[in-house]
Amino acid sequence: MSNGPTRKHTALPKAQILIEALPWLTRHHGKTVVIKFGGNAMIDEDLKAAFAQDVVFLRHAGLKPVVVHGGGPQISAALDKAGIVSEFKAGLRVTTEDAMDVVRMVLAGQVQRELVGLLNQHGPLAVGLTGEDAHTITATKHRPEIDGESVDIGRVGEITEIDTGAIEALLADGRIPVVSSIARSQDDGHVYNVNADTAAAALAAALGAETLMVLTDVEGLYEDWPNSDEVISRLTATQLEKLLPELSSGMVPKMEGCLHAVRNGVTTARVIDGRVQHSILLEIFTDEGIGTMVVPDGQGES
Repeated sequence: MSNGPTRKHTALPKAQILIEALPWLTRHHGKTVVIKFGGNAMIDEDLKAAFAQDVVFLRHAGLKPVVVHGGGPQISAALDKAGIVSEFKAGLRVTTEDAMDVVRMVLAGQVQRELVGLLNQHGPLAVGLTGEDAHTITATKHRPEIDGESVDIGRVGEITEIDTGAIEALLADGRIPVVSSIARSQDDGHVYNVNADTAAAALAAALGAETLMVLTDVEGLYEDWPNSDEVISRLTATQLEKLLPELSSGMVPKMEGCLHAVRNGVTTARVIDGRVQHSILLEIFTDEGIGTMVVPDGQGES
């Protein structure tokens, strides 16, 4: 008799935490969520394991997660090993034919395999593919403009088309697609390296996802960086568009991706701090929410 009340007290906070998630579980049930995996969460072993748990949790909570990844640090390391110099122009990696072979090998053969392995410790869930599979992502050559001149940076692609057939078939089968950001070429039988933030946004829009989540190494979009570390918790597409010219180069593809997503049917796009364990669960299932949320115009600020 005496241990009854004590037991009740220790269990109660757990029950309250679960119940707080209920409205969010109801709201997100059956919805597709595209998660861009990157930054520190991709390198730190504990964060990697927590990320895999979160994604599997989403799947068991009735959501349909799709993971998209790049692999900047891993690619740089492999290029170094192969004696290929990493060069960047306009914030993008110059990708020669030789470098492209390494990029493809690292993304599809190393980073993706590791992630699929981590997810599949929890059951036969994850299936890896690249944008080449079933024409998932098609691209043409991207020529960035530097000082008014169009520059050749090799096998770097600009996405022209998305075919969601394979991903939708996997989701219908209860699987978790893990997509490497490589695209097939629209015109020359080669493959392209595409920015993973851009790829995640394009997939989220094409899938009609409820949410795009981009893991970063910052807390979100700062109000007035570097003078303040106040994070903007919510902004509309138009408000974001006005801020784009002032952003640091690393944040540009992430925020442009968020903008593209909410302008093309995705309900919310969020940039969240991947350095915080279980940040995905905190963002989706609690009232607090962390990071910066972008919403379509007409949804106002709150």
